[in-house]
Amino acid sequence: MATERPDLTAKVRALPHRPGVYLYKDRFNRVIYVGKARDLHKRVSQYFHPSRRLTADRKTQALVENIRDIETHEVKSDAEAVLLEGKLIKEYRPRYNISFRDDKKFLMLKVNLNDPFPRFLLTRLKKDDGARYFGPFANSGALRNTVSLLKKKFHIRSCRPEIPNEGDFKHCLDHVIKNCSAPCVNKITRAGYLAQVELACAFLDGKSGEWIDMLEKEMQAAATHLDFEKAARLRDQIEDLKKTTAPAKRFVRRFITTIHPEEDVLELQQALGMAEPPEIIECFDISNISTTHKVASMVCFKHGIPDKDNYRRYRIRTVEGQNDFASMAEVIRRRYSRILDEGIRVPNLIVLDGGKGQLSSALGELHQLGMDAQPIIGLAKEREEIFRPGQSDPLVLDHSTGALRLLQRIRDEAHRVANGYHQLLLKQRVNESLLDDCPGVSENRKKLLLKHFGSFDRLRRANLPDIEAVEGVGPKLAQTIYDFLARLPRHGAARLKAAADNSTESQLEEIAEIPEETGNGPVIYRLKDE
Repeated sequence: MATERPDLTAKVRALPHRPGVYLYKDRFNRVIYVGKARDLHKRVSQYFHPSRRLTADRKTQALVENIRDIETHEVKSDAEAVLLEGKLIKEYRPRYNISFRDDKKFLMLKVNLNDPFPRFLLTRLKKDDGARYFGPFANSGALRNTVSLLKKKFHIRSCRPEIPNEGDFKHCLDHVIKNCSAPCVNKITRAGYLAQVELACAFLDGKSGEWIDMLEKEMQAAATHLDFEKAARLRDQIEDLKKTTAPAKRFVRRFITTIHPEEDVLELQQALGMAEPPEIIECFDISNISTTHKVASMVCFKHGIPDKDNYRRYRIRTVEGQNDFASMAEVIRRRYSRILDEGIRVPNLIVLDGGKGQLSSALGELHQLGMDAQPIIGLAKEREEIFRPGQSDPLVLDHSTGALRLLQRIRDEAHRVANGYHQLLLKQRVNESLLDDCPGVSENRKKLLLKHFGSFDRLRRANLPDIEAVEGVGPKLAQTIYDFLARLPRHGAARLKAAADNSTESQLEEIAEIPEETGNGPVIYRLKDE
């Protein structure tokens, strides 16, 4: 029976008229919803207004009925509220939230000052690569507009080559319209170019007051001369600059995280009744969206933390049609036959994304390999039920427990890698299919070209002599291929496909770095294009 809801009227009335984030909790003190507001008092009050119960949708009505406590956190701006909301949703994974629960992150701006001639890049993935990162930024549109203005003001290049003018690179026209210092044409020194990049970095750090003042004067002058279109454009630029360069909290240490890897591992040991803590956990997931590419992923966690060096990807090769059970059996067979052959340490626990069917298929393969004593469980998505060998009833853990949160993190990571690999293969297929329209390129020559260069992207960046060096490709055909590739729109089909799949280029590049285990042969490393 549900407990009586406490009177939250006094707490709601005491909320400030300030931007912030609010968290709703249920009777078990679990966070069930996270929201952001420009005005905490007004926003939260709307949920408890008597008319809300009559006009709200069924999901909102169910949410309100389950609220037993409210927690709020004030911030300085709406942008900070968006960033904090996304962080807390990813941390708590509330049942009534939909947005921000995936692995997609806010945009950041990256520049590597160690490059010969650095350029600014948009990314969602922060790596330990020695580069400087600015952000994250809540407003991606404002960020893109600011970057465009930044390149014009400080003449920062935007071309792709690591060193401008390398190879057979075709020059752009940015130097003609004074948008770039053009190291490829003007032969400026690295020191001079780097000084401009440093000024741009200082600008992003918040030292933008003089430029904003200048733009405001230009806007007022345009309005005085009745040039309202120019004034409106300058007004929008000023707003974008203020949004991008305004100082914002990063929320790194402000809140105590609910993730404690080592404690969660011990709690999982107790929940499963294991003799020792599962220090090494391997989790498998099947991405069976279509029959075009059936793939699987294996992620490894050590001491409750992702061990990305030991992630693996698989293409399902022996299964016809969509059959998750048979696909799971194939992956388990390939993974652990390899481990036994190479004498690698087996994991303390195997986790499968699925229920009784996937578990039964995996147990059959482990039995064939003589690994009957191997600890293994299946985690079903709908109710987060844990299925164990020899147990007819599933184990259901409280959603607030660290043990279940650890399993959810592992399962979600395996799901991310599997889906990312599936999208990567689709992206490659779309790119490679463009060669079908190239005159003189048969299916056999297409395979030779892709085998020689390793990927369509490398072929596209190849020089004419490199194409001529491919077996079966003469000078005339090489020129035809080179001209055909030069006419293709840059990033056309591939970028459209990646956007349709809701994956960023950096996310697909990260998936591409994971080794692929193929059959019983050696591990093949398919690295991202440099």
